[in-house]
Amino acid sequence: MTDTATAVQATTTPEPVRIPVLDVVIPVYNEEHTLDDCVRRLHAHLRGGFPFTARITIADNASTDATLEVARRLAVELDGVRVVHLDRKGRGRALRAVWEASDAQVVAYMDVDLSTDLNALLPLVAPLVSGHSDLAIGTRLSRSSRVVRGPKRELISRCYNLILKASLRARFSDAQCGFKAMRAEVARKLLPLVEDGEWFFDTELLVLAERSGLRIHEVPVDWIDDPDSRVDIVDTARKDLLGVWRVGRGLTTGTLPINELRAAIGREPLVDGVPLGMVGQLVRFGIIGVVSTVAYALLYVLFQALLGAQIANFLALLITAVGNTAANRAFTFGVRGSSRLVSQHFQGLLLFVFAWVVTSGSLFTLHRWAPDADVHLELFVLVAANLVATLTRFIGLRWVFRNAVQGSKSPV
Repeated sequence: MTDTATAVQATTTPEPVRIPVLDVVIPVYNEEHTLDDCVRRLHAHLRGGFPFTARITIADNASTDATLEVARRLAVELDGVRVVHLDRKGRGRALRAVWEASDAQVVAYMDVDLSTDLNALLPLVAPLVSGHSDLAIGTRLSRSSRVVRGPKRELISRCYNLILKASLRARFSDAQCGFKAMRAEVARKLLPLVEDGEWFFDTELLVLAERSGLRIHEVPVDWIDDPDSRVDIVDTARKDLLGVWRVGRGLTTGTLPINELRAAIGREPLVDGVPLGMVGQLVRFGIIGVVSTVAYALLYVLFQALLGAQIANFLALLITAVGNTAANRAFTFGVRGSSRLVSQHFQGLLLFVFAWVVTSGSLFTLHRWAPDADVHLELFVLVAANLVATLTRFIGLRWVFRNAVQGSKSPV
């Protein structure tokens, strides 16, 4: 989908073309009274110590008032401000038109009312500039966010995000916050698959990004809702639900080329019947499993001569189980910090109990069948039993760390 767009950039004196790191888009429709103050505030913020070169692009969505004239005047008066005019309405259309053509390293957008505190702009952009993340979104639903808005909008927003989690298995917390950024090279691969040109654009973009294995960084924001918002909530909700159904159907039937997109972006392919992220998790789990098995064997041999087979198996399994859970928590599932640390290690110990029952039962059976079995045969039987326990352990750890999906938001 393409839209005709004309760009006007004006400067008072000729200067060499300077490609900005950041291109901030402000999509507007009939905002003649608020646009001037918004752009000047944003411009002052970007010129007042913001560490990256930045450009402001005013994307006029077929305004019928004097918005375009105000935008062009601002482009003449302020350096680093340009105007793009579209003949059709739609926030998604405006963002697609500007983002696909932008020469900046990172593209972003924010609503014209500047509901989001501008101090959140640097935390939004920095992970993208560094290459740590692919997309970044502001969230009003984090516990550390400070939000001022009516209960009706709060309820609608939370219900909508619950619908996304239930129907599309979305992991991001706030789909519709008007404060987002993306690496431009990623945008050029992702945007051709986004069909919506209006308010559902954000949700569709995020769902495709998440399913493609892109890393989404979330920034808690301070948000003051604009009481003069002219968004038709009922019509927007209806279109959003239709969009959820369309995207869900595309994911279910396979008409959305997620595998091709993952390959283009450089992420692991999806395998039919294999949950998202499991391929990479299996590889990392296998690496840790090999190290754990070697450590288990060494500890078993060390303890067996002193304490006997059963106690040696218990101690070697317990020590490696604790280390294995910690390594898989950080390396396989990407969980950092102390949140839920104790409960996750406790659940890991429950998996250890299962492995201990399987291995000790195998030892008991071996000694009943061959009472004089040497340590090498014991190790062989134990390693075989551990292979069975390992499969169960992987499934169990995926449940323990079920909220940590590789490539999604910051781990819990």
